[in-house]
Amino acid sequence: MKYMLLVYSTEGSLNDQEMQACYMESAGIAQNLHATGNFVAASPLLPVSTAVSVRVREGKTTATDGPFAETREQLGGYFIVEAESMEQAIAFAEQIPGARFGTVEVRPMLEVAGVPEL
Repeated sequence: MKYMLLVYSTEGSLNDQEMQACYMESAGIAQNLHATGNFVAASPLLPVSTAVSVRVREGKTTATDGPFAETREQLGGYFIVEAESMEQAIAFAEQIPGARFGTVEVRPMLEVAGVPEL
């Protein structure tokens, strides 16, 4: 089963050097997951100031600058992994640097017929 590991943290909580170290460590984790056949995808996200939230109501589309919700922690990136169980997915999430200074949400992915697989 595929799991999405959503990495949340407070933007600006790491300086540039710490952020680069986080990226390097995350890349190493991705390489290790790839070597074991558990890696599907991963990417950090640009700051929430670059986000646009899109809503369609009664046939009208609105696009608003910023994230959907104002929260203390923002979605900063993700991993998609192939895991045999929630426990294994949690073990992968524990390795992500963001788990030490933010939160990693582990969520099983629903496979829908007709949607191309990753």
